Amino acid sequence: MRVDAFVIRLRRRTNMEAADLGVRLCQYSARSVFSCYLIVLLPVTIFSLALIEIVDWLPALVLWWAKPWLDRTILFVLSRAAFGQKTSIRDLWEAQRQVWWGQIIRTWTTRRLSPWRSYTQPAYQLEGQRGSKLRKRIAQLRRGHTSSPLLMTSAFSLAELALTFALLSLIYWFAPQGYEPDLTGLLDGTGSTHLQFAYALAYAFVIAFLEPFYVASGFAMYLNRRVELEAWDIEQEFRRAFAQ
Repeated sequence: MRVDAFVIRLRRRTNMEAADLGVRLCQYSARSVFSCYLIVLLPVTIFSLALIEIVDWLPALVLWWAKPWLDRTILFVLSRAAFGQKTSIRDLWEAQRQVWWGQIIRTWTTRRLSPWRSYTQPAYQLEGQRGSKLRKRIAQLRRGHTSSPLLMTSAFSLAELALTFALLSLIYWFAPQGYEPDLTGLLDGTGSTHLQFAYALAYAFVIAFLEPFYVASGFAMYLNRRVELEAWDIEQEFRRAFAQ
C-alpha cells in the first residue's frame, strides 16, 4: 500500500479525533457514498417493507439485520475516497463480487452482533487475510482499543433511535385533533400495522442518512490504529519529502 497516496494527512490522533476525521471524509465524498449506498439500500428497504404482510415487526428487523451488508458498499466507496478516487455506480457494479458477495455468511451472522463492527470491518473487507492470520489481525486491532469503538457504536445507536422517533412523532404532531396515534404501542407491541409500517419507513430514512457516517468513523479509527501500529504517518512524510 502506498501511504503517500492518501489524500488525508496521517498522524496519530485520539480515537474521537479519528471519528471526526471519518465524518469529514464522508462529507468530502458524500456524492459517491450516498449515490452508491442508496442503490443497494432502496431494494432492501422495498423488500423489507413488503414483509409487513407477514409480520408487522419484520420490516424493521430486516433493515436492522441488513446493516452490516449495506456497510460493505459504504466502506468500499470510503476506501477509495481516502486515496482521492471517486466511485461511480459502474465501479461498484464491477466490484460487486468482492463488495456484495464476499464473506456473505459472516456478514449476515456474526458481523451483525459485533458491537465494534465498523472498526474491524476494514480488516475483514480490505486486507484480504483469512483464517488464523485474520483472527490474529483482529485481535491486534482490538487489543486495548475496544472501548472507543464501543462508545461510538452506542452513540450512533442512540442518535439513530432519537432520529427515528423524531420522524415518527411528526405523524402525531400533524394528525388532526382527536386522531393522534398512540405511539406507546410501539413499545409494548400493541401498535397497529400502519404504525409499524411508519416506524420501519422512518427507520429506513434514518439509516440512509446516518449509517455512512458511522461506517466512516469506524474506518478512520481503523486507519488511526494502523498509523499507531505501522508508523504510517512517518512513512507518509518520508515518501512525500523524497518525492519532491
